[in-house]
Amino acid sequence: MSNAFYRVLCKLMCALILSSAGAGTARAHEVLPTIADLTADGTVVELAVQINLEAFLADINLDAVADTNEAENAADYDALRALDTEALAARAPEILAAWNANPLLLAGEVPIVLEAVSLVIPQGVNPELPRVSDWVLRGALPAGVQSLTLSWPAGAGAMVLRQQGVDEPYTGYLEGGTQSPPIDLGGGGAQTSGEAFFSYIPVGFDHILPKGLDHILFVLGLFFLSTHLRPLIWQVSAFTLAHTVTLALGALGWVSVPASIVEPLIAASITYVAVENLFTSGLSRWRPLVIFGFGLLHGLGFASVLGEFGLPEGQFIPALIGFNIGVELGQLTVIAVMALCVWQALRVCRRGVEHTGGVKLLYAGLAALALLLCFLPLPGLVTLLEAPVYVFAIPLALVFLGCLATVQVDPEPAGYRKFVAVPASVAIAVIGAYWFVERVFL
Repeated sequence: MSNAFYRVLCKLMCALILSSAGAGTARAHEVLPTIADLTADGTVVELAVQINLEAFLADINLDAVADTNEAENAADYDALRALDTEALAARAPEILAAWNANPLLLAGEVPIVLEAVSLVIPQGVNPELPRVSDWVLRGALPAGVQSLTLSWPAGAGAMVLRQQGVDEPYTGYLEGGTQSPPIDLGGGGAQTSGEAFFSYIPVGFDHILPKGLDHILFVLGLFFLSTHLRPLIWQVSAFTLAHTVTLALGALGWVSVPASIVEPLIAASITYVAVENLFTSGLSRWRPLVIFGFGLLHGLGFASVLGEFGLPEGQFIPALIGFNIGVELGQLTVIAVMALCVWQALRVCRRGVEHTGGVKLLYAGLAALALLLCFLPLPGLVTLLEAPVYVFAIPLALVFLGCLATVQVDPEPAGYRKFVAVPASVAIAVIGAYWFVERVFL
């Protein structure tokens, strides 16, 4: 019975791999922050925007998704992405009209009407990749105005707003539906050290949960090596130290490696740690060193994210530390969630507790599936692969199922490895291998 159930569980994990294969395209359709540079000369205000026009024209809720493929109207985005530059430029005024109606910029209580000065849409970009256009907008400033406020619409995703041409410029990170503080046109609105520190913590956390699926899988690969805490501490410490080093060096501009090299190697690192889990259940002497090397790669990946956002020049160090702490909190959250999921199974295996824990695990697995269905639009299962929550809900349900098998069939430490750690590592390894092939060849 044990071997038969084990084979069934492995087949379920393979189904997870196939259903998660679409997640490998996350970077191809990744939602990018809008970056806006604000300049004012006393009579005119200019907003130079780096924007994914297609995502805005498709009316995708960029606050709710990390990938355009996850949106209900993803087909509209793909159709717009296929347009030539002239056809796309002809539709850009639709976005500007909505922004002016919002309004986007306010001088006190007075809305500033913006007009397009120029729009550069890059040509020849791979249709599978996001296309970032450079859009310059300009408006007249009312006489005597001293400050401006930018109101970023709900559903517009993240914006990095950077003031230009003044001393101590304002730099801020705005979520959709939020408003900047009054920005003094003469400068002096730079963030304090504390403000920069705290504002970049959620940026780092968000890069892990929910957007950093590759980093999540790497951390889970570390988690599933052993049932003991000490190997996990050694691995996480080596990984943290390494990615902190290259994150700092990359953010400072001292080290730069093309994403075409870093991203496939990150995928390879995921595969390596997962495959090694299949052949050992303990910490080897060289594994922390290997993980340190992989951590250097992941740090370069984190640095590329900061390159998209930019760091405030006057508060570079506090912002960098805040981002890194956000990353660490995200990683620790991943570990904590998985530890809670497998805690009952480990308790049974280590202490020989009777099989009463199986009922709890069964309920937990059913709860995970119920949560999945609650998030799905009707008719539910039909749209399963279109819903972003499946990326997390299905694996959790399968982990609970493996824990249930551990408790009911083989309540020993070897049972946990057989029904949970090994199948999970197989799934992680195959997804990592798929990503590697995709990022190199596809």
